[in-house]
Amino acid sequence: MSLYDFTVTDIHGKERSLKEFKDHVVLVTNTATECGFAYQFKGFQKLYERYKDQKFVILGFPSNDFKQETKPREEILEKCTLIYEITFPMFDKVSVKGDSIHPLFEWLTHVKGGFPTKSIKWNFTKFLIDRDGNVLKRFGPRRKPEAIEKYIKEIL
Repeated sequence: MSLYDFTVTDIHGKERSLKEFKDHVVLVTNTATECGFAYQFKGFQKLYERYKDQKFVILGFPSNDFKQETKPREEILEKCTLIYEITFPMFDKVSVKGDSIHPLFEWLTHVKGGFPTKSIKWNFTKFLIDRDGNVLKRFGPRRKPEAIEKYIKEIL
């Protein structure tokens, strides 16, 4: 199984196969615009702008599992584009833990579990995926985007 086996709904409500990111280095993160870590959107955008021409992409998945993404997708999109000036792909809200976990995040957490449990413990958990769709690393919410740039550069 790889990243390319999943289909997700984007923030505009359109179904998208993650096969479209084949041969890309991908950073998947669960986001929340009302979270204290939302400042990381700016760092994500800088990384995306710096490396997108080398087939690097960030995929943002809003989640309200931690009660910090209460708005509908239209308002999430508006905040991401107007306030954080995001141009990388954003997707519809998903559950990243529990009984209703989205299959993508079930796979991600199964492949790269956290400590002491595999489940995602907070917003802005990040998964770095190679060009073949394999999960290489998992980073916790406190790890800022600029602190993982060296790992991105290594696999580009």
